[in-house]
Amino acid sequence: MAWNTFIEGDNLEVLRALVDRGETYDLIYIDPPYNTGSSFAYRDDIRGEDGRRKGRHRAWVEMMRPRLEAARDVLDERGAIYVSIDDNEVAYLRLLMDEVFGEAAFLAQVVVNLNAKGRQLGKGFATFHEYLLVYARDAKRCALDASSPDLVDERDFPLMTEDGRRYRHLPLRNTNKKFNPVTAPTLHYPLHGDPATGRVAATPFDGSTEIKPVFGDGSPAVWRWSAPLVAERSDDLVCRRLAGTLGERIDISQRDWLEHTDGGSTPRRKKLRTIWTAAEIGSTDTAVAELKELAGHLFESPKPTGLIRRILQTMPADARVLDFFAGSGTTGHAVALQNVADGGARTCLSVNHPEAVRPGSNADLAGLVTVADITRTRLRAVAETLGGGLEERSL
Repeated sequence: MAWNTFIEGDNLEVLRALVDRGETYDLIYIDPPYNTGSSFAYRDDIRGEDGRRKGRHRAWVEMMRPRLEAARDVLDERGAIYVSIDDNEVAYLRLLMDEVFGEAAFLAQVVVNLNAKGRQLGKGFATFHEYLLVYARDAKRCALDASSPDLVDERDFPLMTEDGRRYRHLPLRNTNKKFNPVTAPTLHYPLHGDPATGRVAATPFDGSTEIKPVFGDGSPAVWRWSAPLVAERSDDLVCRRLAGTLGERIDISQRDWLEHTDGGSTPRRKKLRTIWTAAEIGSTDTAVAELKELAGHLFESPKPTGLIRRILQTMPADARVLDFFAGSGTTGHAVALQNVADGGARTCLSVNHPEAVRPGSNADLAGLVTVADITRTRLRAVAETLGGGLEERSL
């Protein structure tokens, strides 16, 4: 199966066709028109029952509503949807997605910095961020893992074994006082350790000292591991003398390894924060540069592939991806890049409308007639450069 598939057509018609065919997708990413008031292509098409043109916010919401409802219907039960948006419509979109997907399906509102310098034109603040709204089809069954291997820093693991494995020490006791002998009684039990050798065991041994978990103020605490897990992984524990507010004490630490010690191939991951910077995911400038290098300067404000690749990394490596506001084709490009990087088997369906390009735009000067031509041109270049193929389907 090709990594990328492209359909040219009205996205609402395509979505309804996908629903009728029973197709489902694990991940949806869309970057809909932001409705700045100057270039909202859908404004003039939406009127009230009295024939009057509706306000631009209301018109935008009513354009998005049926598309999000259809997106919900093609989203797999384990799936998630990410929507890029700016300040103009984020409040309206949040309410709309609460209505369509349910408030319980809300996962995050991420701040995305795509312009490190901020916009310097006009009055007011130098805005340098947009948003990602993230919702699940079913929050309890969602496969999304809000972490990334790219955030793991070797410098956070300053210790090293003789055979070159990097690790750090973490306290075995739970440092959150919400977890204590009252709330978690089964995790308050004695362990035995020898700070001279570092050995830890669930039962006494020669030279060992009994150790119970305590907070820094001396009050009773609990361990993070159960007794059976301690017995199973005692080699990953070390008994040490530590300085505390009440003086030196003997305590137990976990050796937290940078690389998995069980031979697994899954890389270590770090939990994502809700602010993503241009230094981490790329910027509008880098996005323009990567599109220009691949297929030419065809689009004025594409999203960086780094943004989409971070999104892809939160879902399984065989995810079926859908982007029905495909624009310049960044999502399909990112899917190919990520498959090459980690050996994944993701597939992506990109949909774009054959709307005429703006006269005098870079796409127009390059001889492209519609915005769908931009998507198609990029995805063809992706297939030629990175592989994975491209299937062009009709509605």
